Amino acid sequence: MRLEVFCEDRLGLTRELLDLLVLRGIDLRGIEIDPVGRIYLNFAALAFDTFSSLMAEIRRIPGVTDVRTVLWMPSEREHRAMSAVLEALPEPVLSLDMKSKIELANPASCQLFSQDQDKLRNFNAAQLISGFNFVRWLESNPHLSQSEHVAINGQNFLMEVTPVHLEGETGDPVLTGAVVMLRSTARMGRQLQNLSAQDLSAFSQIVAVSPKMRQVLDQARKLANLTAPLLIVGDTGTGKDLLAHACHLASPRAAKPYLALNCASIPEDAVESELFGHAPEGKKGFFEQANGGSVLLDEIGEMSPRMQVKLLRFLNDGTFRRVGEDHEVHVDVRVICATQRNLVDLVQKGMFREDLYYRLNVLTLNLPPLRDRPQDIMPLTELFVARFADEQGVPRPKLAHELNQILSRYSWPGNVRQLKNAIYRALTQLEGYELRAQDIILPDYDAATLAVGEEAMEGSLDEITSRFERSVLIQLYGSFPSTRKLAKRLGVSHTAIANKLREYGLNQKKGEE
Repeated sequence: MRLEVFCEDRLGLTRELLDLLVLRGIDLRGIEIDPVGRIYLNFAALAFDTFSSLMAEIRRIPGVTDVRTVLWMPSEREHRAMSAVLEALPEPVLSLDMKSKIELANPASCQLFSQDQDKLRNFNAAQLISGFNFVRWLESNPHLSQSEHVAINGQNFLMEVTPVHLEGETGDPVLTGAVVMLRSTARMGRQLQNLSAQDLSAFSQIVAVSPKMRQVLDQARKLANLTAPLLIVGDTGTGKDLLAHACHLASPRAAKPYLALNCASIPEDAVESELFGHAPEGKKGFFEQANGGSVLLDEIGEMSPRMQVKLLRFLNDGTFRRVGEDHEVHVDVRVICATQRNLVDLVQKGMFREDLYYRLNVLTLNLPPLRDRPQDIMPLTELFVARFADEQGVPRPKLAHELNQILSRYSWPGNVRQLKNAIYRALTQLEGYELRAQDIILPDYDAATLAVGEEAMEGSLDEITSRFERSVLIQLYGSFPSTRKLAKRLGVSHTAIANKLREYGLNQKKGEE
């Protein structure tokens, strides 16, 4: 059990917390203090009554502002994240102390030297890598990385040795060891050859005018070239599948297959054969079909616990067994996962494996909802209008001046997909050569009602007021379906209501009296 205590900076506060645990006979497993005013406690699980009483007493300590349970201590989160990064790296990585003795080694290193991590700790770097004097290099107190060509077990590597400095007692950096990374020259050569197959314009198909979306694409361009699993998180309709495909096209795997599977739409008894294949039928699964390429597992949060175990095993070593077969198959596939659900909440509820979450959450892209990127609404509208007009063989209509204001005020709960569908429907019914606000039909009630939350408070006072005003008019217009009735209900003139309805593009929805 772990607690996060929010508190003021007061002398003796930590001692009072510890005294509470001592008085109750609670064995403290760990304590961490954050400079920003948080104290973390780790102790064994308590009975509900004891736990409730302890929480109440902690809150009564002067200077404590709040206390809550957390899944992990800060050091545990940092350790798990670092371990996940090291495991995901395809290159061997070693951490050395000042005597060049190995302190830490990732799985790729263990595979290269055919030793497990515990046995590797008994070696000095020079015993495993010849041709470089690690001790002499460390004694020279280096400040910059050094690269050397080395041969290990008949393979050529570009070795990069980087010094590690920590802040000493006087505040000056002190050399504490080094990190060694071994890059296979053969693998680097293949990557350079594959660059010619990459579609560097893949991301140009994604509209990104807003700063938030531009930042996402900048991240995506960097992550596309890596091999570790990629997790894309975003609300429904934000375009997670489009971004995943763009990452594949911009990667060295662009010339290889790209396959997508929606984990929520496949029956539980069919998921395993879809992913791994079915030997009795001679059927190849998604991973085998996409060998050398990428696979998108959409709605990964819906995957069953049994399949989560099998996916975790596949991510660890790239091997699997077809249904009905004992023979193991090894493939090289980059796994991209997408979800609209909060995986941390699912982990806390026991619905998603914690170890799988950390395995997937190494590289993450967070797609913002459309309401958080209003600058993209009109460029998207123009894109959809042009595309659908061309598909339907009709002239591209002119966009009315007020369209930007109306569309930007709507909250778009269905995000880009909802905007796309609304534009398509409007063009199929359009009469004339101008697309106006009244041509685009938006939900009147629940979806358009202004949410009282963080997103409702975004923008200037005029923007917030306009969103709320439009929401009120939408809800009341259903019960008072004319400008005169609505004007009487709100205590304003008929002309004022007519102008407001016209401004918000609502006057086409009901008849006038």
